[in-house]
Amino acid sequence: MASLIDSRSGFCKSKSTFYSKRNPLPLPANPSLDVTTFISSQPHRGTTAFIDAATGHRLSFSELWTAVERVADCLHHDIGLRRGDVVLILSPNSIYIPVVSLAVMSLGAVVTTANTLNTAGEISRQTADSNPTLAFTTADLAPKLAGSGISVVLERVGSTRGVNVVGAVSEMMEKEPSGQRVRDRVNEEDTAMMLYSSGTTGPSKGVITSHRNLTASVARFVSEKRIGGQVFLCTVPMFHTYGLLCFTMFTVAVGSTVVILRRFDLHGMMAAVEKYSATILALAPPVVVAMTNEADVIRARYDLSSLRTVRCGGAPLSKEVTEGFMEKYPTVDILAGYALTESNGAGASIDTVEESRRYGSVGLLAPGVEARIVDPDTGRVMGVNQTGELWLRGPSISKGYFKNEEATNETINLEGWLKTGDICYIDEDGFLFVVDRLKELIKYKGYQVPPAELEAVLVTHPDILDAAVIPFPDKEAGQYPMAYVTRKLESDLSEKQIIDFVSKQVPLKSQNGTHLYTL
Repeated sequence: MASLIDSRSGFCKSKSTFYSKRNPLPLPANPSLDVTTFISSQPHRGTTAFIDAATGHRLSFSELWTAVERVADCLHHDIGLRRGDVVLILSPNSIYIPVVSLAVMSLGAVVTTANTLNTAGEISRQTADSNPTLAFTTADLAPKLAGSGISVVLERVGSTRGVNVVGAVSEMMEKEPSGQRVRDRVNEEDTAMMLYSSGTTGPSKGVITSHRNLTASVARFVSEKRIGGQVFLCTVPMFHTYGLLCFTMFTVAVGSTVVILRRFDLHGMMAAVEKYSATILALAPPVVVAMTNEADVIRARYDLSSLRTVRCGGAPLSKEVTEGFMEKYPTVDILAGYALTESNGAGASIDTVEESRRYGSVGLLAPGVEARIVDPDTGRVMGVNQTGELWLRGPSISKGYFKNEEATNETINLEGWLKTGDICYIDEDGFLFVVDRLKELIKYKGYQVPPAELEAVLVTHPDILDAAVIPFPDKEAGQYPMAYVTRKLESDLSEKQIIDFVSKQVPLKSQNGTHLYTL
């Protein structure tokens, strides 16, 4: 079949499938290998695993693995955690999250997370679905679990009303192991992680991720040998799939250091880059725009000479945003990527400066990933430079949604293809371009208007911090694009000025009749 695959685009016409142009992904053959063991077995020369940005507290790799072993021992022998049990992590970013996650998965138990900003009611609905037997949290957040009946392990020694505190991670990390190492055997198809996602549409659902899924994702990261030995700054929440995968697993496997910010703040992030000589930042597009807009102040106040790379995901980067950032930070490479919770970090990525010049692209397909572009109306499989819904398949793709067979069948077909809900195309060189969400396209007088295109134009205005475009119903046009715009605090930018700005850059079919609310 290799001879039938176009070497330039990666497209195989007979299979109607795009194949990755990256090097093949070697995967371990041991069916009883848990992801924690796989990560710990990776050779590297790293010394410091984690640094708390606020306190400067450091955890070396040897201290990390000792802590993981001790916490796993306490969870198993003292608390009775067993294979298949679910453990909820409800915590701001912390050095303790990697320790707990790796310990839990080593026992064959399942990690699930919740947004720390969620209300007690929202958390209750999620736990009613996931049914955790144990929760790891802080004294400040523990009251959100009051009355749930879930036993609680706190970050540090303390007590809180309304919950049953059964231990503290800080104490577990200091306790000598029992020496009883008999534990349940873990199978690679066992569930390791269950993060909640709205999927392609609808209410939040638990995404079932196996040890094999995570091992494949870690192996992909390990194959990028240039990542090892870097200093990452963790600016994203660890309850999110990217934060949990990248900063509790990927970086540990390759021996990189992670500086953990408890919560995001632009100037706090810049100060941490300077203090800890960070080399890589992982950012969402609005933060890239903010760094560009505030560049003169940032460069005057902070020494960013150590910074080499910004990795960006969550939405495509326009040519204007990319060039604007590179103009302000000429020594920093900006590399985009694409993945979903359901794909566990696998999708596409820009890996070199040369690749980053393919503006608007999220990169080449990741190792081991196959893709199809499918017409959402007819189901016809498309070819090079043809637009349709992106389907993905590979060893990192999730097994489906927890206790939701209907949603699973709608999203992952019998051949293992994940229907992403994203409208995309792959060009003649194999680069993936995300046009918009399938469910979010605005139908204006028969035209399909991608909100992302208008959003990308709006955020290039120097007085606009962020923008979101949604459909607004209209009897004649069908739908108008309506924009919500966040201005800079000192700005008096008017609706007319914004519309004039957009009209100079967008074809009439997309901008005509745009409604704007400036916030």
